[in-house]
Amino acid sequence: MGHVQPRRPGAQTGTLVSFDRAIVAAEVEERFLPASGPGGQNVNKVASAVQLRFSVVNSAAFDDDQRARLMRVLRSRLTLAGEIVLLAQSHRTQSANREDARERLFSMLERALERQRPRIKTKPSRAAKERRLSAKTQRGQIKRGRGRVTPDS
Repeated sequence: MGHVQPRRPGAQTGTLVSFDRAIVAAEVEERFLPASGPGGQNVNKVASAVQLRFSVVNSAAFDDDQRARLMRVLRSRLTLAGEIVLLAQSHRTQSANREDARERLFSMLERALERQRPRIKTKPSRAAKERRLSAKTQRGQIKRGRGRVTPDS
């Protein structure tokens, strides 16, 4: 699962909205193709790559709100027909590629359905404001002392 983006440290986690993986798995359409790249004598005989298609628009696994959210969040990954198309060909075996594609689909759907907690605005304390202003004043005095040297007469 090298395709999942790691979370940033300190990133807010949202509330996870669950869906029925069994329904999604039943609605997935898979095609097996020859994988690109080197493979020796076996490359033209075995269709180990998997192209996975999942229709968000026609899926029974999601209610209308979830479907609308998926369409909005995943709009760059969807075809004009409202399908997600994934290609998995990093493994040597068809079954491993198939499992990889399904896991990528499930994690993509879970991340898209996850609702982010709204950010709570914070305000600097009075002491922090005073520290910042005194540091600015001190820095200004240092810079003021860098002027031209005039002879004392």
